[in-house]
Amino acid sequence: ELISSLRSKLQTLWEERELVLSEARECAEQGEELEAMVRDVCKPNEFERYMMFIGDLEKVVSLLLCLSSRLARVQNAMKRVDGNTDAEEKQSLNERHKLLSRQREDAKDLKENLDRRERVVSGILAKYLTEQQLQDYRRFVQVKTSLLIEQKDLEEQIKFFKEQLENLEKSIP
Repeated sequence: ELISSLRSKLQTLWEERELVLSEARECAEQGEELEAMVRDVCKPNEFERYMMFIGDLEKVVSLLLCLSSRLARVQNAMKRVDGNTDAEEKQSLNERHKLLSRQREDAKDLKENLDRRERVVSGILAKYLTEQQLQDYRRFVQVKTSLLIEQKDLEEQIKFFKEQLENLEKSIP
């Protein structure tokens, strides 16, 4: 029953992932349309700023999500530390926790910088775009970010349930 339930959950997650990937493709198409429009109306250096911001948006959000996920796994491992855990493993977990915490703080600084750059890009676009086009741009940035987060979350859940299923199948003779 448990194996069946895990397989069913995995199937549901794979289907959700396909929906999110489909939405991501639609978002990418909107991004290409927006890019063409921005290229047409902006000066080359302004267009370059826009493109750098859009490229960095995905990188910074992905970095933050990855570091947060890794940090959560290390924190979970630290919670399982008990009297039987050797000192070397405890020290390794503590060092990884410190390193990942520092890296996540650096990534948060990058995100704050990216937010400032978004305001600059928004100001540039406000000179050229209609209010509706500007709202489309803002919605695009918001949707792109939320899809990245949703995608990463689904990948993590799929990985977790796959591991659970594999461990369960191995434990049954």
